[in-house]
Amino acid sequence: AGCCQSFSIRVDFKQYFKTTSYPMPLHALTYLHRLILACLCLAGFDQKLYAREVTDFADLFSPAHQYYTRPLNDPFTKIKGDLEAGKIPLDYKSGRAFVASLLKALDIPASSQMLAFSTTSLQLSKISPRNPRALYFDEDLYVSYVPGGKIEIVSLDPQLGGIFYIFEVPKDGSPPKPERTTQCMNCHADADTRHVPGLVIKSVIPGPNGGSLDSFRRSITGHDIPLAQRFGGWYLTDPVPIKGHWGNMLGKLSPAGLSKRTIRPGELFSFDSYPYASSDILPQLLHEHQAGFVNQVVEAAYKYRSYMFQDKGKLSTTHAAEMDRVTKQLTRYILFADEAPLPDGGIKGDPQYKKDFSASRKALPSGEALRDFDLQTRLFKHRCSYMIHSVVFQGLAPEYKEQVFQSLYKALDTKNPEPDYSYLPNEEKQTIKKLLKSTLP
Repeated sequence: AGCCQSFSIRVDFKQYFKTTSYPMPLHALTYLHRLILACLCLAGFDQKLYAREVTDFADLFSPAHQYYTRPLNDPFTKIKGDLEAGKIPLDYKSGRAFVASLLKALDIPASSQMLAFSTTSLQLSKISPRNPRALYFDEDLYVSYVPGGKIEIVSLDPQLGGIFYIFEVPKDGSPPKPERTTQCMNCHADADTRHVPGLVIKSVIPGPNGGSLDSFRRSITGHDIPLAQRFGGWYLTDPVPIKGHWGNMLGKLSPAGLSKRTIRPGELFSFDSYPYASSDILPQLLHEHQAGFVNQVVEAAYKYRSYMFQDKGKLSTTHAAEMDRVTKQLTRYILFADEAPLPDGGIKGDPQYKKDFSASRKALPSGEALRDFDLQTRLFKHRCSYMIHSVVFQGLAPEYKEQVFQSLYKALDTKNPEPDYSYLPNEEKQTIKKLLKSTLP
């Protein structure tokens, strides 16, 4: 975009690939990738530049990363052996009971439940407005469940980012057999995640069966996205005071164009199929914040590791400048510099989820913590991300993490304030500094 004249590509997947499956098989992706690059080259696009920009730091097979062969240290892999050996007690009475017991074993609150009815998933054939997919999460683990389908796991490794597992809900009471999957990488390691193994959130207008008719906020994730562009294809329980948002919407195409109608959560399905009877806006807002954080941190980790490998342990001038840029961008995100404002009057948030989320707060003797909500004009009272305690941030290379800490220190300096952070009052800066010093090595 911007480097050539406009043009379009139309591909009949049934004709060329003889498949309607999703994600596309590898040969289909390869074919489509080559087709698009060929068209771009005809328009004057530099293919070598494109390949270098995308793959220099994010080549998962590179000796710098060894994504598929490096020993794993993510939370789910650590318990996988016990899960397969039947050492973790699980409830097999129903799919709902199994998921509830799995969440308890993983220490993930059921109140984090979010319901998505768009077919933006590996199990698209089972997902619809009548059978939404449920997602649950904490800062390091993400669990997806489709009634009648499989369990999907995204577990964050300190160095590698997202590690992806999938398994059936056992019908005979036998222990589950999670398998590490590569199919998820079709979507979880592309432009939506900055080309590293990360988290994807879509906002679409689904048709009656969940297929996407229109989409928004393409290839961007994070708390800076205007609220009106979010929630398409997701259920939102309780009245949401956001004008023009796309939650609870079904679309229909006709010669007159795209028409939309609102559906209420529970109207087409029963909450009895799920561990929790809600799809509250607060988990969705925090999930968006976390996804943006994870993708930026994992990108920084991959870039730094790749550049150090290429430069034999000492960053070149070009790579050092790029890491400075990434650090500034990450610092702004950690300190909520561009956070989309909440609607007038704020939001309430599910009481049980607020309680569950606050259970792991790390507080000063005076009582302040990064997990303290505001929910009137912004998410948090103290605008510094609690995700700074997550495994992906703590897993950054010590030298680079120190660079981020130095950037944060300058941003929070009250004696020589940086203009970019003038939105933070001195008192808030001082509280954040105290919280970071008391809770981080």
